[in-house]
Amino acid sequence: MHNGVLHVRKVRLLYKTILKLHRGLPEALQSLGDNYVKDEFKRHKKCNSAETAQFMMEWTHYAVVLANQLGLQEPKPTLEVGTDLDEKTLELMREDQVVQLYEMLQAAKGETTAT
Repeated sequence: MHNGVLHVRKVRLLYKTILKLHRGLPEALQSLGDNYVKDEFKRHKKCNSAETAQFMMEWTHYAVVLANQLGLQEPKPTLEVGTDLDEKTLELMREDQVVQLYEMLQAAKGETTAT
């Protein structure tokens, strides 16, 4: 099978897996997560191979962690979903990514931001 076709299948499978995992989240978080995932996958459609590898690794990690937190890999789900970001990860993020992350946090908490 052509390498490009295989890559597209892997991306599509990861994308669909994440959306299915989101079904286990509370409704408000599911909607927020789905919108974020859809936007991120669209924005990274044409990134270079190094960015693609990093993107796939991070989203695969997210899917595994979420599956564990929802109890799909362990006998009991955890009470909370998500993980804290370490300082190094935050330092590597662009300013717009930090702003987007903060806005998602506010939306997840049910708070609105003044724009």
